Amino acid sequence: MLFCIAACFAGVWAAAFPVQADPYDMEPADSAAVANDFSLSEAVVTGARYETDIRHLPMTVSVVNRKMLEAGRESSILPILNAQVPGFFSTSRGMMGFGVSEGASGQMSVRGIGGPAQAGLPTTGMLVLIDGHPQYMGLMGHPVADAYQTMMVERVEVLRTPASVLYGSNAMGGVVNIVTRKMEEEGVRTGISIGAGSYGTLQSEVNNRVRKGGFSSVVTASYNRTDGHRPNMGFEQYGGYVKMGYDFSDNWNLWADVNLTRFNAANPGAVDELYIDNDQRITRGMASVALENDYEKTSGTLSLFYNWGDHWINDGYRAGEQPLDYRFNSNDRMYGVSVYQSVELFEGNRVTAGFDYFHFGGKAWNRYIEDGHRKILADKALDEYAGYVDFRQNIGSLLTLDAGVRVDYHSQSGTEFIPQAGLAFHMPGRGELKVMASKGFRNPTIREMYMFPPQNPDLEPERLWSYELSWSQPLYGGRLNYGVNIFYINGDNLIMRLPNPGGSGMLNQNSGEIENWGAEASLSYRFNEAWNAQANYSWLHMENPVLASPEHKLYAGVQFEKGKWNWSSGVQYVAGLYTELEAGVTEDFVLWEIMGSYRLAEWLSLYLKGENLLAQRYEIMKGYPMPKATFMGGINFSF
Repeated sequence: MLFCIAACFAGVWAAAFPVQADPYDMEPADSAAVANDFSLSEAVVTGARYETDIRHLPMTVSVVNRKMLEAGRESSILPILNAQVPGFFSTSRGMMGFGVSEGASGQMSVRGIGGPAQAGLPTTGMLVLIDGHPQYMGLMGHPVADAYQTMMVERVEVLRTPASVLYGSNAMGGVVNIVTRKMEEEGVRTGISIGAGSYGTLQSEVNNRVRKGGFSSVVTASYNRTDGHRPNMGFEQYGGYVKMGYDFSDNWNLWADVNLTRFNAANPGAVDELYIDNDQRITRGMASVALENDYEKTSGTLSLFYNWGDHWINDGYRAGEQPLDYRFNSNDRMYGVSVYQSVELFEGNRVTAGFDYFHFGGKAWNRYIEDGHRKILADKALDEYAGYVDFRQNIGSLLTLDAGVRVDYHSQSGTEFIPQAGLAFHMPGRGELKVMASKGFRNPTIREMYMFPPQNPDLEPERLWSYELSWSQPLYGGRLNYGVNIFYINGDNLIMRLPNPGGSGMLNQNSGEIENWGAEASLSYRFNEAWNAQANYSWLHMENPVLASPEHKLYAGVQFEKGKWNWSSGVQYVAGLYTELEAGVTEDFVLWEIMGSYRLAEWLSLYLKGENLLAQRYEIMKGYPMPKATFMGGINFSF
C-alpha cells in the first residue's frame, strides 16, 4: 500500500513540476556541524555495505560525525545518539558507566525495538557494528555499552529500520554502525584531552594519527573514572585502540585494528533495594583485518574479525542477607568472516552479493570461594551461515529501485528467509520521497536457550515487518534541511517469560507480539557562517508498551562557532518513558545542557560543560535516580 501511495504521489508531482536538471548535479547542503537524518550530501556504508550516496537508499539513515562527537565531550557515544537521533533511546543510571548484569544500563532501542518487553533482560533486537562487524556477547547475545567509546569513532551511522538482509540476526530493529577513525591527510597529528568534574569524575584521552605515503595509523588511549552520585556507584575504565592500514594502490588497501576496554563497575541497586558488594570486572576486546578493493564499476571487501570477553561478577547481597559464597565468571568469543563484492553490470545498476559466517559461544561458571571449585553453567557454541544479494537500479534521474534477500542458517533454530524492497524518488527541488518495506529477525541467544531458568532449547526466531514512508528536502540553497517520516511495525514470535504449560515455574516462549507506529521529523538551519540550529522529534505509539522507549522525544539545539569561540546549547524533552510496566509508571523530564570552548592558541583550548542545568529529578531506570546539575571542565592540546 505504501508503495502505491508513493508511486501515485511521485507521478502527480512529476507531471506538475517537470524536471529541469538532474538533482544530483546540484551543490550539496552544508551539514558539517549538525547530525542530519535526511542529508542530501552524506556518503554512507551502513545501508549498502559499500560507500554510497545516501540519496540512493530507500531508508532513513542518521549520521553523527566526528565534529559532533568531539563537541559532546562524552566518553561514550550513547548520550550523543540519544540527543541527535530521532527514535533512538538508551538507558543510563548515572554520570558515567553502564555496567552489565542486574542493574545495568545502556539498553538501546529504536522505535520501540531492541530492548525486551520485560525488566532485567538486555538489548538483543538492536545490532551494534564496528566497521560492519557484529558486536555482541557470544553467550548473552547483547552488546556491552561501555565498549563503544568516542575515542575510536570517525562517525556513527544509525539505520532505524530492520537491516537483517545485510547484517542478519539482531538487526531486527536497526543497527548502530561505528565507523572507525582514519588519517586522510599527510603528516602527524597528536591530541591530548583532560577533563574533571562533578562527583570526582575524570575523563582523559590521548590520540596520535599518522599518514606517510600509503601507510596510515591511528592510536588512541583513554582513562575515565567517577565516584558516582550515589554511594557504592564508582566506575573506572581503561581503553585503547590501534588501527594500521596500507594503500597498495588507488584500488587496493589493507587495514587491521584492535580495540580493548577494561572497566570496573559497582551497582548500588535500586534505592528501595540496596545492594552490597555488587561489583564487576569486565574486559572486552575486538580485532579485525580487511582487504578492500575499489574500482569504478566494482568494489568489495574480505574481512575477518574476532571479539572476546572476560567477566567477573559479584552479584552482591542485600542488608540482612548473607554474602554469596561464589562469584560468577564467564568468557565468550565470536569470530567470523565476511566477504562481499558490488558490481555495476550496466548503466545505473549495482548488484551486491555477499557471504557471512559467524561462530559464537563461550563458557560460564560459578567459582566457589571456600574451596575454589567450579559449577559449570554453560559451555556452548553455535554457528550462523548466510548469503545475500542486493539489487539497486536507477531508472532515469527520478527513481532508484532497491530489492534484496538473505538466506540465513542458524545451527540451532534453522533457516530464515529475509526479503526487503524500497523505492527512492528524486523529486524536483531536490526533494527525496522514499518508501521501504523490510523484514527483521532475531535468533534466540544461548542464554535464552541453555542458560539460567527459564531456558528453552526449542525457541524459534523472533520476526517482524517494518514499513516506512519518508520525505526530505533542502531549501534556500541548502541552508535549511528538513525531513519527516512515518512508520508501521508489526511482529510476532517474540521471546517472553511465561508460565510453563507443561510443568511448574516459568519458561521462555515465542508468545510475544509487537505493533508500533509513529512519526519522526528532523530540521536543521544555518543562519550564517557562525550560527546554526537543529531539532528532531519522534512520536511512538506501542500497542504493547516496552521499557525505555519514550512516547515523545524532542531535542532542539543551537551552535555558535567564530574565531576562538565555540559553544552550543541543547534542550531535550522526554515524555511517556515507561520505567515500570506492571504499574504503568512513566517519566517526563526536560534536560538542558550548555557546552563551550575557547582556543587560547592554535595548540591549546579550554572547555566547560554543564548538564541537567534545570536540576530535574528524574529516573530512566526504576529506582535509579539520575544526578541533578553536573559540570565538567578541561583542557585540550593538539599538535
